[in-house]
Amino acid sequence: LTRNSEVAQYLCIGLFALLIRLIVALHPYSGAHTPPLFGDFEAQRHWMEIAVNLPVRDWYRNTTANDLSYWGLDYPPLSAYQSYIHGSMLKFFDPDSVSLFTSRGYETYLGKLLMRWTVIISDLLIFFPAAFLFVFAYHRSVKPGGEEKRHTALHSAMVLLNPCLILIDHGHFQYNCISLGLTAAAVAAIFSGKDLSGSMLFCLALNHKQTSAYYAPAFFSYLLGKCLRRRNPILEVSKLGLVVLGTFAVVWWPYLYSMDASLEVLSRLAPFERGIYEDYVANFWCSTSVIVKWKRLFSTRSLKLLSLAATLSACVPSMIQLLRSPTRLGFLYGLMNSSLAFYLFSFQGNVSTFYVPFI
Repeated sequence: LTRNSEVAQYLCIGLFALLIRLIVALHPYSGAHTPPLFGDFEAQRHWMEIAVNLPVRDWYRNTTANDLSYWGLDYPPLSAYQSYIHGSMLKFFDPDSVSLFTSRGYETYLGKLLMRWTVIISDLLIFFPAAFLFVFAYHRSVKPGGEEKRHTALHSAMVLLNPCLILIDHGHFQYNCISLGLTAAAVAAIFSGKDLSGSMLFCLALNHKQTSAYYAPAFFSYLLGKCLRRRNPILEVSKLGLVVLGTFAVVWWPYLYSMDASLEVLSRLAPFERGIYEDYVANFWCSTSVIVKWKRLFSTRSLKLLSLAATLSACVPSMIQLLRSPTRLGFLYGLMNSSLAFYLFSFQGNVSTFYVPFI
């Protein structure tokens, strides 16, 4: 059946990828039955608790009802809206799982099952179709020809079965599938010549998880390089700028009523107080700390500047290349380069979000 039908091939790949996710979800998770924080399961559940019980303006604000020292929201607004949607589902089926204050440490079977399904549904609705769209767009525009087209099914399987994403999302209660799915869809749109749609999708990815900024240098350089080669570059840049500003304005609208409200959210997205690295992050700073005690020798301010300089230095060569020659294949290499640069050298590189779904 799979030899004679492409649809059957991709259906089998999708079902097998789903099966692996379901198997991983059966395994215990870190933090279970471990007070007072109970791991990332409790973080995601608590964000849903806050989202469905408090007004939008109080989600990022430290109040008596929202103690930011206990798993305070530290992702952009789109992630908070996602928590509201998932929290509404939990509230409908199991109200106790998101009741204000009394649900802390809530670990019933039904509550965990519902949480698992929020991740699986997000993966199926966003990352799965985005992965297929990217693979089709890639083989149509970057690798045309019959020989390469025969590898689309294998490429789809490689993207959907990446163990890092599966283990982190389905074994550790994360939603990287949403931000990565939006990023993959953005690349697919740009490969299909829909630069405005691609810009909007990538802005949504940025507003779901700030570590999507790992890919921002490549998107910026490639799209700007394309605009500079068109008949009216100022008009093309202006259109992209309006899409970016419009998307951010819609997502951030509840927090644009005052500068203080916007800064409250922004301050939660950059946790510099956690230091330049954590013990489990195998980036440049953590690896070299065996020899150079970065945290002891330098202040946080100095380390911020040092990491910024190192990250930009690693990104700039590929950015210049994309500005000079904005090709689709070069865009993919730029995505890989910028994501590696951010992972290795940025302040608080997070291993759980480093994953390039386009190689």
